[in-house]
Amino acid sequence: MKSYWIALYIEIKNMDNYKNYSKVAIPVIKKYRGKPLVRGGQSKVFSGDEFLKTVIWEFPSFDKAIECYNCKEYLAGWALAKNTTERNLQIVEGFNIE
Repeated sequence: MKSYWIALYIEIKNMDNYKNYSKVAIPVIKKYRGKPLVRGGQSKVFSGDEFLKTVIWEFPSFDKAIECYNCKEYLAGWALAKNTTERNLQIVEGFNIE
């Protein structure tokens, strides 16, 4: 079953740190067969909190998404931004009703 990283960005205090994180993280995520679905863009909030940015990556499986997050290359990339970036990140397994 496909799974998704859903990152809701609350604050990015240093854009250079965030860009450096992105330069490292994107190739790592793609190595684990992550496919970008949403990366910012126009949005409209109908209920709940508004977030600075929403990012969604699709993975072929829940295990692959977890493996990517826990790999040393991804964690090294996230270390570049984690002290200046506040986000909610969850990995969610998809489902199929067909």
